[in-house]
Amino acid sequence: MVCEKCNYQDKKERVVDGKKLCSICAKFAPKDKTQFLKYLDEKIDWKSLETFRKFNQSVGDSQKQGMKEKAKQGNLQTRPPLGYSVVDGKLQPNEQSAKVYSLFNTFLKKDYSLNSLSKNYGLSVNGLKKILKNRTYLGEIKFAGQLSKGSHKPILDADLFYAVQRKLGEVLRV
Repeated sequence: MVCEKCNYQDKKERVVDGKKLCSICAKFAPKDKTQFLKYLDEKIDWKSLETFRKFNQSVGDSQKQGMKEKAKQGNLQTRPPLGYSVVDGKLQPNEQSAKVYSLFNTFLKKDYSLNSLSKNYGLSVNGLKKILKNRTYLGEIKFAGQLSKGSHKPILDADLFYAVQRKLGEVLRV
């Protein structure tokens, strides 16, 4: 397949608005149809883009690297979980933090099924499991598979969190 913008001979074909593009040109292609046609008219030599291919850099690599660095510093990189709000760029426990604490305690001390517990708290079963496994409540940040000490106040103590993890493991095995 030959890219219609840079004439690069690519093994993988990417079709954007009916036009064949290489991976680099497809990544930079505008979504707007008029802008896209102008983009195609501005031809470029494929050799100019060779550095991106050679070093396998994509548009979002530097952004993701920056997000990883911020996560290592203890800052959340996603939407705040139930029980937290973002105030001045930092996670702060909010009025829902009592609900999170109650949910963990109820799960641990009562013999409710995940289904009934999720209904009592107005959550889906998958949402409930996600909350029960979320290490943010311990004061940690997980991003891109890496765990870091968070710069926020934990809602739960480690004993409660790990007791819930053990019980959850038993419930999910059954």
